[in-house]
Amino acid sequence: MWYQTLNVGFRTRISGETDFPCIYGEKVGLGRSYVKQQDKLNYDDWCQGIREGRNYVSDGRSHLMDFKLNGTAMGQNGSELKLASAGKVHVSARVAAWLNEQPNPEIHKRGYGDKPYWDIERARVETTREVPVEVVVNGYPLARTGLLADGHIQAVAFDIQVDRSSWVALRVLPSSHTNPIFVLIGDKPIRASRRSAEWCLKGVDQCWSQKQRFIKTVELEQAKGDYEHARQVYAGLLRECDSD
Repeated sequence: MWYQTLNVGFRTRISGETDFPCIYGEKVGLGRSYVKQQDKLNYDDWCQGIREGRNYVSDGRSHLMDFKLNGTAMGQNGSELKLASAGKVHVSARVAAWLNEQPNPEIHKRGYGDKPYWDIERARVETTREVPVEVVVNGYPLARTGLLADGHIQAVAFDIQVDRSSWVALRVLPSSHTNPIFVLIGDKPIRASRRSAEWCLKGVDQCWSQKQRFIKTVELEQAKGDYEHARQVYAGLLRECDSD
């Protein structure tokens, strides 16, 4: 869902949470937000960091720190990198992860629809102690490298080709994910996928079909107008997308 909205140009920030006890009743802290602080830790700056997108999310056992594109840091200058034309972009970060030396097959072989949804054990490469660090561009992994999950911080770097305005992020799936850095080529907006715009448009209709019967009569006309506004916005974005 998040990828779909990013693909049509919205800049929704990711944050980690547990949704305790609605989805998980075991404990809190299964999903976490790690925010790059400007100074000493304080709650207001932590919240501002989420707002600015200078954070990554994690299950706590993999970390994606100091993510940059061409030296522009995630959360810096609106997480925006402007380029005059298409070309190579340098990706850098400091990463670390921890896995037990022996696999836990009970978790490792579970599907994405089964709990625990985010757990580094599920990122393990076969029976090794390695996990993949991936560069994601407009929802697709474009480059990857293996990371030995022994707890040590390691530097990673990639050079990727960006041909049109795009969002770029790092992930260890399904354990951690950075917020994106938005690459604008020639100041053109991100309109990465017609399919994403169509998905969002259908999502509005699906949401309306499930929610309208619960809306108070006195609020129904306002709700109809709001949903129609959403449809028009996504329809407009769909017309602007020039790629499937």
